[in-house]
Amino acid sequence: MQKAVLVVEDEALIRFVAVDVLEDDGHVVYEAGSVLEAVGILSSREIDVVFTDVDMPGGLSGVDLARLVASVYPEIGILVTSGRFHVGPDVLPVGARFLPKPYDLTLLSSQVRELTPRGSSYRAGR
Repeated sequence: MQKAVLVVEDEALIRFVAVDVLEDDGHVVYEAGSVLEAVGILSSREIDVVFTDVDMPGGLSGVDLARLVASVYPEIGILVTSGRFHVGPDVLPVGARFLPKPYDLTLLSSQVRELTPRGSSYRAGR
């Protein structure tokens, strides 16, 4: 099933590879290099899954983004990644998943496929 995925990663090469893999899987993929950029996309696009790095520039982390998404857009699936931190379920919103870096690209693909939006797809302006 095709999903709209928002990839939030400040390192351009890592973001490019993740976007490329997810597009090859048939998903519509949006990309952001910061949490603030991601919030702008979330407010204007239909998103099913957010895939975010923890360590982000600008004072807000990927965990902050995950918590925001869970509280404002509870129907969106959340996948968090980091090569620096291991983020346990006690830190993440309920239902969010953690994928440690460096991650296997086939595992990224399967995690996104398995993350079922918690309800119908978010529609901007709903």
